[in-house]
Amino acid sequence: MRSRRLIAALLAAVTAGTALVGCSAGNEESRCTNRDGIVECAPDQRSAAPKLAGDLLTGGTYDVSRARGQVVVVNFWGSWCAPCRAEADDLEATYQATKGSGVTFLGINVQDSRDKAVAFEEGRVTYPSIFDPASRLALALDIPPNTIPATVVLDRDGRIAVVIRAAVTRDGLRPIVERIAAEQPDAGSR
Repeated sequence: MRSRRLIAALLAAVTAGTALVGCSAGNEESRCTNRDGIVECAPDQRSAAPKLAGDLLTGGTYDVSRARGQVVVVNFWGSWCAPCRAEADDLEATYQATKGSGVTFLGINVQDSRDKAVAFEEGRVTYPSIFDPASRLALALDIPPNTIPATVVLDRDGRIAVVIRAAVTRDGLRPIVERIAAEQPDAGSR
């Protein structure tokens, strides 16, 4: 099973234009659905997320691996991005509505200055954001910085369950997050 996931991740990386990290290419691609910019993969077709760690906008560090056992919603954003501004309230509302069910959120700020990013977050969101001006974390997830906002939902096992390559709304995001949160983690990952 692990080798199949590794092969799926490699195929996804090689065929970046046609497959996303986390979903298999080839015959198994049917296990991932792509509807209106939302790609969702069945649990047995998910690949582990790359290392997502860095310095927080407000100081300190964050490593998503410490959130294993929780669903992690990762949102890529920039203060200069109008759709990012539009979705901020919906992200915060979804975070508040789902955090009691083992869900956490992480922002990743790209191609920005720290001052502008901190000012953007004030009064908008309460979850942490990693400062990644070089967009290294976005690129590790096959998210080109010029295609943000983008949101990635990691399951409780740290695998990529859903990739949304568009601005989100609470009505669209919350059911996805709740569905992933309702899944049971793999017995072998505990």
